[in-house]
Amino acid sequence: MTTEDIIRSIPKVLLHDHLDGGLRSQTVIDLASEYKYNKLPTSDAGELAEWFHRGANKGNLVEFLQGFEHTIAVMQTKEALERIAYEMMEDMKKDGVVYVETRFAPCFHTTKGLYYEDVVNAVLSGLDKGRSDFGVGYGLILCGMRNMKNTLEIGELAVNFRNQGVVGFDLAGEEGGYPPKRHVEVFQFIQRANFNITIHAGEAFGKESIWQAIQWCGAHRIGHATNLKEEFTFDRDGNIVGFGDLAQYILDKRIPLEICLLSNLHTGAIDKIENHPFGILFKEKFRVTINTDDRLMSNTNMTKEFMTAIEYFNLTLEDVEKITINSMKSAFIPYKERLKFIYDVIKPGYQKTKDELLSLKI
Repeated sequence: MTTEDIIRSIPKVLLHDHLDGGLRSQTVIDLASEYKYNKLPTSDAGELAEWFHRGANKGNLVEFLQGFEHTIAVMQTKEALERIAYEMMEDMKKDGVVYVETRFAPCFHTTKGLYYEDVVNAVLSGLDKGRSDFGVGYGLILCGMRNMKNTLEIGELAVNFRNQGVVGFDLAGEEGGYPPKRHVEVFQFIQRANFNITIHAGEAFGKESIWQAIQWCGAHRIGHATNLKEEFTFDRDGNIVGFGDLAQYILDKRIPLEICLLSNLHTGAIDKIENHPFGILFKEKFRVTINTDDRLMSNTNMTKEFMTAIEYFNLTLEDVEKITINSMKSAFIPYKERLKFIYDVIKPGYQKTKDELLSLKI
């Protein structure tokens, strides 16, 4: 049994995954053909997957986001949205993911006349069927876009669907020039509704973006947070000696960080994986989680992300289990449901793997 086989088989939890960034390339081709969308660069699934990855791996977020024009173009009908959500759940099952929170921006899926409610219902229908067929738990997060003015409407939509499977609200899109505090109204609304907030921050902009997300907008989790590294103080030998007030606050308050290793490399948030602040954040006991971000664009899945973390940061099986439990603790579903996943699914799954490895050594 290889390390990759082990990592694929153990229970994993994914909190930061974009539905429109994780389509199967063949599905993009099928739907483009069905809906007479003729802007794809190729109709070969393997070539298209490579094209998406090549386009995303340019080292800056703006170019990374360009591939979404094609995925979003084929996500404009109820049938397409339901299929994509269902296939995502099947892909999670194959990857050993036991619970996933996927996210998307409903405002991008109305060009063929769907209303926001139609869009959300179609995605939830696919997720429900996927949970029923594959036994994977899920939560859906709705994204408002930081360069748009309708974020309050999306926040209200998220709260309206809170009993049907929507578990939170996110602010996504290009960071530069669009600070989170411009959208403070929606975050105050979400807080008054006792609902959940995660915000993309510190990916393509500095630590100020993270500070605003937490202190102005009340984020319960931070997406990426890569530029929290600006808060680290090192001695002459490169050893960490302290944190700024913001990093210390995040550490003390156990604010979960949704780390996306390969995506951060592809968007230019980091120059090399080994320079990712994840290594320090994990060692210093921040509540870090490992995530995929955009599986199609980054040619990744949870197995690959953990294999990357093992290769560059020497994670052990115990470390992977700890991160997985951290992720489940940080999920936006009710406390009892989180505990059920931890004690009925995750811990027994890891124990079974450890027992198998022990028997192999004997």
